[in-house]
Amino acid sequence: MNVQNIMANLEAKHPGESEYLQAVREVLESVEEVYNQHPEFEKAKIVERLVEPDRIFKFRVVWVNDAGEVCTNLGYRVQFNAALGAYKGGLRFHKAVNESMLKFLGFEQIFKNSLTNLPLGGGKGGSDFDPVGKSDNEIMRFCQAFMYELWRNIGPDQDSPAGDVGVGGREIGYLYGAYKKIAREHSTGALTGKSYGWGGSLIRPEATGFGAIYYVERMVKQCNDTMAGKTIALSGFGNVAWGAATKATELGAKVVAISGPDGVCEIADGITKEMIDYMLDMRASNRNKVQDMADKFPGKAKFTANKKAWSVKCDIACPCAFQNELSEDDAKELLANGVKYVAEVSNMGCQPGAIHAIQAAGVPFAPGKAVNAGGVATSGLEIAQNAAHFNWTAEEVDQKLHKIMNDIYDMCVQYGKQADGHIDYVKGANIAGFMRVANAMLAQGII
Repeated sequence: MNVQNIMANLEAKHPGESEYLQAVREVLESVEEVYNQHPEFEKAKIVERLVEPDRIFKFRVVWVNDAGEVCTNLGYRVQFNAALGAYKGGLRFHKAVNESMLKFLGFEQIFKNSLTNLPLGGGKGGSDFDPVGKSDNEIMRFCQAFMYELWRNIGPDQDSPAGDVGVGGREIGYLYGAYKKIAREHSTGALTGKSYGWGGSLIRPEATGFGAIYYVERMVKQCNDTMAGKTIALSGFGNVAWGAATKATELGAKVVAISGPDGVCEIADGITKEMIDYMLDMRASNRNKVQDMADKFPGKAKFTANKKAWSVKCDIACPCAFQNELSEDDAKELLANGVKYVAEVSNMGCQPGAIHAIQAAGVPFAPGKAVNAGGVATSGLEIAQNAAHFNWTAEEVDQKLHKIMNDIYDMCVQYGKQADGHIDYVKGANIAGFMRVANAMLAQGII
């Protein structure tokens, strides 16, 4: 495999798809050496097949707002690779959603799902619908219209979407209700992230954040360090940041910053349980303003407009919001403030320059496809519970999640350990995820 040649061909075929091309390049550069040790991969053109989606569904979504106006959005589902199992990946509702973004997310999902060791292929979907400022009824009508177009192409043994940015428990409820009505299927894993009581799994809302902190805890232990007393900066205040804040606080760490599009809230004494609970209200309000935290808890949370979480001094930085949210300048600010660990929780949360700066400084850095795999892992556990028509206890689900994250960490160390003892978590995650998919594709023939 020659990465430069493959990337030149992809750039010619898919001009302007920057997020997708960035994600492909990062993986290929990591696995190039290992790939070239397997001539059977080259003969079967594994990479050339892997970097193109199996199929992409693109459709119009027409809905009516509260003013009676007809609105039109674009919807997508990218079914990327099913070598390991049915397609699995979230739905994202955000005004910036486009085909390139969803291809990048679907490509990343292949390896993330592979790392869980569950039978899950990679996919992603969503819409350029912007939920910010929309009423509950508008969100319901949009979700129903979206599902009218998508339902034929999903199912527990075909493709099982979950939530992502802009799609939480409320949206999954509306989507699932429409799916059941149209498909006449019940108690199904066709969608995951459902609420407990009608098909959902305990711990699922918290799972991405919990899993991320379990991974970070292992990183810290690897350096003979402890989570107790560590200060943590999180970006975002949705389900992922909420779960991370909950588990980090439980382990004795102190979350000192959360952020939003409007700025950052610094919480010098550490986030409290009341603040963590309020994050759910902030997300449900559709205001998308982190300033609400400072307004609710004056004197405990200090809001600064147009600043990021990375402006607050911390030991551990965890981007939890959006792709490419942490820039090279942000990384330099973190390093100047003495950051000790950086773990992506959002998908591809750090720009390439930021990753290089962090790694060059000798600070342990872990990629999103490993750190945030707890969400999709617990979605896989939800599908298993749906198939059995049975629910595990919260303790059982959390125990399985913790084991999966520990196993992922061990694989990253196995494939990422360098001759000098340093661990390249990016390389480890990419190689571990890639090898499982490549071997499955090889075994299943040229299809």
